[in-house]
Amino acid sequence: MAISVRSIEPSPLMEINTTPLIDVLLVLLIMFILTIPIQTHKVPLDLPSGGTPAIEHPDKNLISTDAAGHMFWNGQAVADLRTLRQYIDLSETQAMEPELHLRPDPATRYAIVDGIIAVVKQSQVGKFAFEGNERYAGVF
Repeated sequence: MAISVRSIEPSPLMEINTTPLIDVLLVLLIMFILTIPIQTHKVPLDLPSGGTPAIEHPDKNLISTDAAGHMFWNGQAVADLRTLRQYIDLSETQAMEPELHLRPDPATRYAIVDGIIAVVKQSQVGKFAFEGNERYAGVF
């Protein structure tokens, strides 16, 4: 009786070990990043030389309110929203339309300020801004 001994050889691995490849690629990437010159973006800008710059102060109209809800046009009391609309319409007929600024008092009821904003919106003012919003930072 003959006994045959088979040698069991391990089967070859079918997957490539990619760890060394990734390491080499990372080193190459770092070297590439380090050798690239730093890009500086320059924007040509012509600055004025000497003298004082001319500052333009465009005309502006100020609508303000007080805590009681009274409206003011450039410091003068306004009776109602209809009168305010007339003031706005008069300011739009000027050659250069002035800016319209709204500075409501923090204690003014929202309904009054909302009415003013509605009148301004209906009059289709081209330049409108709020003033003094930093006062409301601690309110909310």
